[in-house]
Formats: sequence, C-alpha cells, structure tokens
Amino acid sequence: MRVHRRAIISGLAAASLATALPRPARAADAEPHGLSIFGDLKYPADFPHFDYVRPDAPKGGVFSNQITTTAGNQNFDTFNTLNIYVLKGDGAAGMPLTFDSLMARAWDEPDAVYGLVARTVRASPDGLTYRFLLRPEARFHDGSRLTPVDVAFSINLLKAKGHPIISQALRFVEGAAAEGEDVVRVTFAPERARDLPLVAALLPIFSERSWSGRDFEASTLDPPLGSGPYRVGRFEQGRFIAFDRVRDYWAAGLPVNRGQHNFDEVRYEYFRDRQVAFEAFKAGSFTFREEFTARIWATGYDFPAMTEGKVKREIVPDETPSGMQGWFFNLRRPRFADPRVREAISLAFDFEWVNKTIMYGAYTRTASYFENSPLKAEGPPSAEEAALLAPFRGRVPDSVFAEPYSPPASDGSGQDRALLRRASELLQQAGCRRDGGVLKLPSGEALTIEFLDFQPVLQPHTQPFIKNLALLGIQATSRIVDAAQYQRRTEEFDFDMTVRRYSNSATPGEAIRQVFGSIAAATRGSPNLAGFSDPAIDALVETIVSAETRPALTTACRALDRVLRAGRYWVPMWYRGSHPLAYWDIFGHPPTPPRYELGAPQTWWYDADKARRIGRG
Repeated sequence: MRVHRRAIISGLAAASLATALPRPARAADAEPHGLSIFGDLKYPADFPHFDYVRPDAPKGGVFSNQITTTAGNQNFDTFNTLNIYVLKGDGAAGMPLTFDSLMARAWDEPDAVYGLVARTVRASPDGLTYRFLLRPEARFHDGSRLTPVDVAFSINLLKAKGHPIISQALRFVEGAAAEGEDVVRVTFAPERARDLPLVAALLPIFSERSWSGRDFEASTLDPPLGSGPYRVGRFEQGRFIAFDRVRDYWAAGLPVNRGQHNFDEVRYEYFRDRQVAFEAFKAGSFTFREEFTARIWATGYDFPAMTEGKVKREIVPDETPSGMQGWFFNLRRPRFADPRVREAISLAFDFEWVNKTIMYGAYTRTASYFENSPLKAEGPPSAEEAALLAPFRGRVPDSVFAEPYSPPASDGSGQDRALLRRASELLQQAGCRRDGGVLKLPSGEALTIEFLDFQPVLQPHTQPFIKNLALLGIQATSRIVDAAQYQRRTEEFDFDMTVRRYSNSATPGEAIRQVFGSIAAATRGSPNLAGFSDPAIDALVETIVSAETRPALTTACRALDRVLRAGRYWVPMWYRGSHPLAYWDIFGHPPTPPRYELGAPQTWWYDADKARRIGRG
C-alpha cells in the first residue's frame, strides 16, 4: 500500500474538520468549550481526559519510527528545512509536535475539537466572527507568554505566505486581531465553508517576536520557537530528527493532553529504500513500523528478534474512510481530455492479478472516492441524490443517474483479453487509430504516458500495467526521480500520471474544495493534483461544504462520488481497512485506539519492564 501526503492541518489536504455554530455542552448559558460540525459534543465542559488514553501513563523512553505521511512541503526521503508550513524546501518530519493550536481534536468523534490554548470560544449569530478566549498560562518554550497577538499574527501570516494548501484554505478568512489581553477575534467572509472556523482553530501558533525581521518563506534549519509538547532536539539533515519532550510543558495537565505525549524522545529516521528501512527495523535501529508492503508482511517477519518474541505484530482496525489511492491522470494534458481514453487506459490494469501475485490477496479494489465509508455511492441514486443531480442532466454522463461506475473485475490472468478488447473499442470510439504498433490520438500525436514516482516500490505493480498498455499501442514508461524532484514536479503539475493517496474525513469540508475545486486546479502546489475543473463538481462541492445536517452531507457526497466515478479521472488502486503494525516489545498502549486515528505515538508509552525483559532497558 502507498503511504500518502497529508495536510498540514489535520485532514486538510484531502479530508477536513467542520463546524457549525458552537453549542454549549451543558447549560444554555455556559460558554462553549468545544466545537463540532453539527453541535454535538461527547465530552462535557468538566471532562478529565479523553476516553481513549491512559491518564496516568508513565513518561520516559524513546519512540523511533519513519515518516509515513507528509504535510505541506515534507517528503519521505529527506529534509532541508524545519519550516513545513511554506512551499519552499523539503520539510522535516514531526514539526507539528512543537506547536500548539487554539483547540485540539478528539479522535473518538468525527469532527469535534476542544480547548487547548483557547479555554472557550464565542461565535456571532451569523457565524462570521469567532472570539477565542485564551488561557493566561499559555507559554512558549522560552517562558514568554503566548498572547492573542501571536495567534492573530500566525493566522494572518499563514493566509498571506503559507503553503498553498493552507493559504487557499484560508482565503475566506478576512482577518484576525487581538482584542485586549486574552481574546483573539477571527472574522470570516460570507462565502466561507462551514468548517473554516475549525480550520483556523487548528492552525499552529507562532511567536510574533521570534519571527520579527526574518523571512518566513525561506528554508531554515534554525529550530522555531513553539509552545507544544516537544521541541526540536538533535538532527542530521536528511538522516534523522529527534524531538525532546518539554518537561515543564504548560498544557501537560489539560484534559486534551492527559495521557498523551508520553515519550521523552520521538525520533524519525529517513531511508531512501523500503527494504533497507526494513533491515534497519529488524536490527533495532528504530522500534515502530507500520507495514505498507504486503510481501514483507506476508513473508518477511521470520527474523530472529521476531521468533524470540522481542518484536510483536498487531493488526489494528481502521474505521476511518479509506480515502482514495490510485494513478491520477493529469487532466491538464490534452491527451487525457477524452473520458473514453482514460477508461481504456484504466482497463489495462489487472488488479486481480496484481493482488493475487504480488500482494498476497491482502487488498480490496478501490471503486469510490469515499471508499469504506457511508459517503460511498451504491446502487441507483436515492430520491435525494437524484434531486441534487437533476440540474446537471445533459452536462454530466447519463451513467451518473444509474448504478455508480466500478472498475470491472478481470479474469486474473494478467492480460484479460475481454477487457483489453473493450479498451481497444473505446479508443477507436474516441477517434484513435493504430499506426503499426503505435496508437495515435485524433490529432495524429502518439499516445504516450510517463508514470512518475520517487520510489521503485510500485514497479512490480506498474510494469505489468505498462506491458498491457503496449498491447493497445500506448507507449508508456516509468520514471523514478528523487523525492525532491518529485515534489517539485508535482507542485508544478509537470507529470502525465502519478500515484497519490488522499485521506478522507468522516465529515468533509473545506479540504474537498482543495482537492476537487477549479480554483485549486490552477494553484501551484495545491492538492488538486489531477486538475479537476468542472462546474458540476464545483457545485456539488459547495453543497457539501454548506450542508447543515449529516444526512444532507452524506447525500451530497454520494452525488459527488457518482459524478467523479463517471468521469474516469483515475485508475483506482486498492485499500485495506486495517493498520498492520510491528514494534519492538518495549511499549504499552491503551486497549482500544481512538476510532478516527491510530493513536501512536500520541497515546502509547514506554514500558521499562518490557524493555528490560528483551534486553533493551
């Protein structure tokens, strides 16, 4: 399975949080201590801690792992800057550990947040002005007070100079300003998405004083001043970075933090090759690994430390929407303009053969952009979906109003003749013709495809795909570039097809504009990698971000799913509804992880007795 790029704000790149006007959790005259999309909060104002933590978890030890998801300008193979919140540079793993935000997520609720730097929040009746009341004890790591000026500075700075993922998300923030000693006011434009106040509440908070006279957009290896549970420790550029727990962290005792941030050090190791990384894990060079390679999971865990009981494996159910992973067409390329061409290309990928031969049958084919969730369209449109789709009849494929498209199953032979014959028919219908062994588009140009990637791990999956494309006369090649070049090329949309996995939230909001919206399609560095740009898609996205009830949200997502699937915009890959974990047996963790997050390393802890038993104490 492919690890994926994630947003800087939890879930922002391809998933999102969302909020309606905050509703008091208890009496009607109480000030809200949290926000959620439809006003429901699990935890009351006086809650002691989240249910999924061990509140008295011991502190100590080291948690070492690899970066498996990226945010902003991060990439998987290296880093050359500690500022991940801008476009320039290759950001280091783990940097969000050093910053606090106004509020913090509860990962056992779909979208709720509770006070961190902000002790409470007040919203105007029209929902366009939010006032966050700050805790007077909030402090940066140097002991200076975290003030409303710092919060306002951070929001305004990220809107003006932040990574495009952030700056685009904040385009309907009109501004932020300090009001007195303990209040920050954030104002929004009427066009703002339902979840934008929550996005603002989850932004990192910078020290205005520490950034005075410095270029925020420049790459830097100077550790930034933060206020979070960790500070930057030792690092070697491109090799590893460690974060030291702040022993006098001002917010350690708050309900949103109890039982979390338990390790004295959190460390990220960098490897350019997955097999090399696995060998390092086997040798104990790092201690926690989520396994993304089915072959290794099926055949690789027979090394001495495993058989001696020093390493454990665990499969943790993943109840979050599985999101969308696949080869995405760059729709900005004229050669991919015809959906029949895109569908023909898709038919050359034999998932059943790949799953059986390469992935040990571990995965299920992805069909939906909202896979493994109630937001996935199934069967004919409901009456409510049909009503949403009716205005687009004649502007979207007729198939939108029938069963949603799913990629057909192959015969598992690796070269399903029936599917390849169907692909050839689609290409002919699109006006393509064979000239010897070369397929030419109606323009007379040969249809060529370069599959762009930065690691060779998917070559066993891609090469049979390329071989089948050659049978259709399509000249396809695979190009592996270094991670930095890959990042630059995808930021500039300089590719034909590439793999991406987007995470989805249980409550999509502003981020869905960033992935599917026409404005994002023209914004350098945006997560709209494919270049989705269609009025029907835009309209349905706006319906999603303005939905006032969960049933309305679900209906709108299903309608969008039908339109997207009918467009044949990608070659969908696969998903697995679980997290395969391997770790050296030196940890403890709560019996049940939060529903919407793995929980490691946040809720895990170092177990000294276990470590001594296996000789790592």
